[in-house]
Amino acid sequence: MISVRRVLVSLALAFTAYLAARGLSGLAPAEHPLVIVGALALYLTTTWLCLFWEPAPFGRAAGAGRDDETGVPAPRGPEKLPLPAALLAIVSAALVPTAVSWAFAQDVRDDPYATWYLGGIGALMVIVMVRRRPWFAWSGLVMLIVASMAWMGPAQALQLGLVGSIVWVSCAQLLLRSMDRAARDTARLAQLQRAASAWQASHVVRQRERRVQVQSALSVAGPVLTRVIATGGELAEEERLEARLAEGRLRDELRGPRLLDDDVRAELERARRRGATVTVLDEGGLEGLADAALGQIRSQLAETLRTARSDRLYIRTSPHERVAVTVVGRSDSGAGLSDEDSVDLWMEIDHPAGARN
Repeated sequence: MISVRRVLVSLALAFTAYLAARGLSGLAPAEHPLVIVGALALYLTTTWLCLFWEPAPFGRAAGAGRDDETGVPAPRGPEKLPLPAALLAIVSAALVPTAVSWAFAQDVRDDPYATWYLGGIGALMVIVMVRRRPWFAWSGLVMLIVASMAWMGPAQALQLGLVGSIVWVSCAQLLLRSMDRAARDTARLAQLQRAASAWQASHVVRQRERRVQVQSALSVAGPVLTRVIATGGELAEEERLEARLAEGRLRDELRGPRLLDDDVRAELERARRRGATVTVLDEGGLEGLADAALGQIRSQLAETLRTARSDRLYIRTSPHERVAVTVVGRSDSGAGLSDEDSVDLWMEIDHPAGARN
């Protein structure tokens, strides 16, 4: 598959070679043909260096791949022309017009073979502009304007092709800016699309989690609610206990799903069956933990609940960098459950070493 870049480089190569061939046709009438050959050699060397010289990978700026203001990936396109090649282009723009004009007699300096440098240096400055060296391109163009007008006069220089070179360089800069803006807008739109896709995916996941939670709630509370409706609220003591246990299981699943496995669920139900009030809250701190680390935390939590005898149990996750879960137990001080109850259980379950993914 032929790339656009190769086509453009081939066209530039062919055009500059044509202009050089036009200059070679003036060797016979030239007073100093060796000067013409030297100017052509300098011109072709500079032009082809500007076309093919790519910067070394280690010489590129670390942040060259991103826009400084938005953080959006910078537009792909021609690499910035290495500084030595840009300086050589300035030297060519200064020397070639003067050398070619000096090599011909005054009466033939307006002939096509003596004015090829107007298009040649203009094409070179277009290449420099496209290779992202605008200041060098405009500086070289100014040198071309000054030299050509000095040797031919302003009117003659403008008539023989200087206007075309100015228009080429101006259009190259405008097109390059438009292409960069379009590429930057495309990259920004792609970034927004990725963000929208990520949000949609997370929304779908949340919907799926809600459906799972609703189904779990129905499986837990459905039979109890059916029994309440069937009996008109007149439940036996055993049925009331099952209703309270179902409510506790449902609250646990909604408030602290990361803390639960089969062993923890069994110990929570055992505590409630003996009459304890249990509160489970996931307040953050367990995000990003590996499954093995969660398993260790749950195992320690189940062991703590297995030995607990408190009337009220509070189980909370902790955002602390060391503590994963805190278990607090309080018991009746003698006048019924109140804020004055004594704390008879305090357990901090630490994060396992290397717990983060």
